Amino acid sequence: MSVIDEISRTRLDSSTLFRFATAGSVDDGKSTLVGRLLHDSKAILADQLEQVARTSAERGFAHGAFDFALLTDGLRAEREQGITIDVAYRYFSTGNRSFILADCPGHVQYTRNMVTGATTADAVIVLIDGRKGVLEQTRRHLAVIALLRVPHVIVAVNKIDLLGYAQDAFTSVAAQVEAVTTELGIDDVHVLPVSALEGDNIVDRSPHTPWYDGPALLELLEALPGQDELESALDAFRLPVQLVLRPQGGLSPAVPADQTESLRDYRASAGRISSGTVQIGDPVQIFPSGIRTTVSGIAVAGVPVERAAAPQSVSVQLADDVDAARGALIVADGTLPAARREIDAELFQLDARPLAAGTRVLVKHGTTTVQAVLAQIDSRYDLDALTHEPADTLAANDIGRARLRLAADLPLEPYRANRAGGSFLVIHPSDGATLAAGITRD
Repeated sequence: MSVIDEISRTRLDSSTLFRFATAGSVDDGKSTLVGRLLHDSKAILADQLEQVARTSAERGFAHGAFDFALLTDGLRAEREQGITIDVAYRYFSTGNRSFILADCPGHVQYTRNMVTGATTADAVIVLIDGRKGVLEQTRRHLAVIALLRVPHVIVAVNKIDLLGYAQDAFTSVAAQVEAVTTELGIDDVHVLPVSALEGDNIVDRSPHTPWYDGPALLELLEALPGQDELESALDAFRLPVQLVLRPQGGLSPAVPADQTESLRDYRASAGRISSGTVQIGDPVQIFPSGIRTTVSGIAVAGVPVERAAAPQSVSVQLADDVDAARGALIVADGTLPAARREIDAELFQLDARPLAAGTRVLVKHGTTTVQAVLAQIDSRYDLDALTHEPADTLAANDIGRARLRLAADLPLEPYRANRAGGSFLVIHPSDGATLAAGITRD
């Protein structure tokens, strides 16, 4: 099946939301690509275009009247240095889909920012300068993407115009990409030639690359299935309870009005569905008690519905009067996660303060926060060699394997099987700062 046939087969409903991030080495053109994507998809307001044109002229931009990178590099330091420091989020939509994009930094010291942008992404666009090929920082970013299990990886071989749109040059870089992604175990990889500055294969397919028969970047982004859709279709139902709704003397919105006599003082558990689907009549279980009951009503924004799916925020009524308060997890019957008091995890260090064995922390998973201790640090991931080396501390931007002991049970699942169920935060117990992001190992 050709790429185009596959895209046609998997094209999704226009109401779907797709999250993607950019990554790559310094000066590969990430911000320029995102700016070009926003500009050519008509997602920029006229006054913003005028402001960017003025700033481009003031900076003496040498490649035309418009520096597309300024559409995403919002910090003053970024504009002055011509680099990306913080993760810049942008929201736009086309006729087929709505998007949230995160333009991530390329510098090594901002690896933690890249982790932040990629954690919730459905896809990551990794830019490669076609003249340089796969660099060490490219390998680092692909390694982080592999650890985070991002569903789709798009490798954009940029600056193809500076290579004279040569097919041989693109094929050589694509072979390098295949070797690295195969080594890292990344399966869903799409490689395409682009020029962010000239707009080739960004929104429309370029006439300068007749040898490339794949989709343009935006066409690919509109076609790939989002993680929410994959979770809804494949994963078991999970609802972390955020709060309990119990209006005194109120009427439930989830049941027809002709049945209101028996519905006063109703109780509902509210939260955001992290995975799967639920409908009225479904048998469910409550973590940690394991008690079984049945869903008797569902409401979304106060409107009764028969069915809901991730990532909707809902209130769910249960047939029996069971304890399902904040911190509980409502799951599909027969899929109750194991209660964990120890976690073998990959930790992505975010705070400048190093983590060492014996450190007392808080672990936040879903809507539950428990006390914990960092029992041991096994190793630190050498992102240059793609190997683990012995370590007893984790510094900022480090990725390491560690074990945590918890003061209470948590329903943590293998991250490989469920991204939401297998991720957590490590928090400083005194000041509440996020020290690290963690994912459970199998």
